[in-house]
Amino acid sequence: MQRERQAAVSYYVGVDVGSASVRAALVDGRGTVVAHAEQPVRLWEPRQDHYEQSSADIWAACCSVTKKVVSGVDAGLIRGVGFDATCSLVVLDKQFQPLAVNCEGQNHRNVIMWMDHRAVSQVERINATQHRVLSYVGGAMSVEMQPPKLLWLKENLPESWDKAGCFFDLPDFLSWKATGVAARSLCTVVCKWTYTSDRGWDDTFWEMIGLEDLVKDKYEKIGNHVLSPGEAVGKGLTPEAARDLGLPEGLAVAASLIDAHAGGLGVIGADVKGHNLPCENQPITARLAMICGTSSCHMGVSEKPIFVPGVWGPYFSAMVPGLWLNEGGQSATGKLIDHVVRGHVAFPELQSKAAASAHTIYTYLNSHLDLIKKSLPVGFLTVDLHVWPDFHGNRSPLTDLTLKGMVVGLTLSRGLDELALIYLATIQAIALGTRHILERMEDAGHAVSTLFLCGGLSKNPLFVQMHADITGKPVVLSQEVESVLVGAAILGACASGDFASIQEAMAKMGKIGRVVQPNHEHRR
Repeated sequence: MQRERQAAVSYYVGVDVGSASVRAALVDGRGTVVAHAEQPVRLWEPRQDHYEQSSADIWAACCSVTKKVVSGVDAGLIRGVGFDATCSLVVLDKQFQPLAVNCEGQNHRNVIMWMDHRAVSQVERINATQHRVLSYVGGAMSVEMQPPKLLWLKENLPESWDKAGCFFDLPDFLSWKATGVAARSLCTVVCKWTYTSDRGWDDTFWEMIGLEDLVKDKYEKIGNHVLSPGEAVGKGLTPEAARDLGLPEGLAVAASLIDAHAGGLGVIGADVKGHNLPCENQPITARLAMICGTSSCHMGVSEKPIFVPGVWGPYFSAMVPGLWLNEGGQSATGKLIDHVVRGHVAFPELQSKAAASAHTIYTYLNSHLDLIKKSLPVGFLTVDLHVWPDFHGNRSPLTDLTLKGMVVGLTLSRGLDELALIYLATIQAIALGTRHILERMEDAGHAVSTLFLCGGLSKNPLFVQMHADITGKPVVLSQEVESVLVGAAILGACASGDFASIQEAMAKMGKIGRVVQPNHEHRR
């Protein structure tokens, strides 16, 4: 755990559950991270495209990291807590105990992860219905959403399906564990479950796809109490949760967000005055938030609904209250870069040299590219090497989960130079995918002038510069690298009542750290 100087009167706790770890931060009212802690969580991959976790493991990790960041802090200064998490599916029985989502009957493995692609047949059948709710997910539902996973459970694990008492999106599971209130966030049910803010659940959709049993109990299993993100849940922390988390009983708990949306909240509303950015005198709708980690999400907001083929949404009030959200995405970005680099024959050499120079492997690769570029801009090193990045299918804008990855332009070279070039080509391919998403959004009516980037990949200067160069737009990086945690803390701040609105909290707690301008002369 890292702790910095405490200076503010009020603090808020943000808890973020990512794909591989749980993190917590203590954040002050100006958006400064005062303390930060992280703990890994286990992931099971019992067969290809099946990814599972344990909700008990995740909650235990949440408690552990939260206790660390609030240790030694006057409890009276902590005003609220907010949770975000991946959009994974949590399955509980009628006694709210973990229930197996696997053929082995392992009840502790009760979470189907967001990146799980087991429900391919189910999502194909759902999309074949052409039901009207699909217009709000870009025209075709993703296998990573919850309805196909629910249908897979019913068809493949009938015993678990019959025993099931509750299905949660992981962010909502966390707020339930904290408060005992089985409310759902508007963010999760709108973005991943087909709920709409004006009509609620659509009975005809669930009946058409074969999940009519969810309708019969008035959606009790998937949620009939929906709150806006940042709204206070119940009476705050229960005595048990307060003890487990090391926080005061009754502390305000916010309705949650999906992790990418928390990242968007942490960056998209920042005050940009004095940075000479094109969006300075433009509405927030001119900004696109990019949350780049294991995968990447592209969040754009609009005052009126914009339907973008191949891009999820429009979702009303799913991230910023009162605005419509469109969400593009790439299913594997950080995971793809790791896969390409670690699978190369020269990876052991890279590891050895990076360790000897006391650098990370990616810092070393970036330096190595600078050495071999000579007089060329680094981006031109891959003029004969190209990567098609859909190793885990294409989420946006092609919406084709069957697509595969490809590398074109390989030689017989097996050394570190070749590894560095494939690494660069992979980053460029990801950035070109972002440009493809942007072009589709702009064709449909969005007018984006500035990118706001956060997440683990924002720490990689090459990744950031390639996105600026390839899109031709300036990229804004937050003062706080952990923007997702700041977004979660913003939720807690709103639940506490210390801010009049999420927009006010975003402006006061989101801070710009650095702006990366595109090198227009490097584009061909």
